[in-house]
Amino acid sequence: MLLEAEYLESLGVPPMSHDKLPDVVVYDEERKWLFLIEAVTSHGPVSPKRWIELEEAFKECKVGLVYVTAFPDRAEFRRNSANIAWETEVWIADNPDHMIHFNGDRFLGPHEKTDNQ
Repeated sequence: MLLEAEYLESLGVPPMSHDKLPDVVVYDEERKWLFLIEAVTSHGPVSPKRWIELEEAFKECKVGLVYVTAFPDRAEFRRNSANIAWETEVWIADNPDHMIHFNGDRFLGPHEKTDNQ
C-alpha cells in the first residue's frame, strides 16, 4: 500500500484511516480531478450510501471528485448493478477501454455541487 497523506492533505483531503479511504485514489493534475475508485470485490460498489459517505469525507477537497466502481468482469457488474449510485462511473477489467456512466450532468468528470449538497 502506498499512501501519500501529505499530498492528499494538500488537496484538501482530511486525514482518515485506511479503512475509510476508497481502494484506490488517483489524482489527475492536468484536469484537477481526484478519482475515488472502489474495487467491488473488496468493499462493494460505490452505492448511494457509500457515495454520501465519500461526499461527506471529501467535502473540503479543493478538486473535482470522480467516483468509480471497478469490476473484474460483466458477470460481477450484473450482480451489483442495482447497488451502484447515480453520478458515478463503472470500469470493467475484461473490457478496459470502455466505461459506463451512471447518469449525471456529464460523462467522466466530477459532478457540479449545488447549494443543496
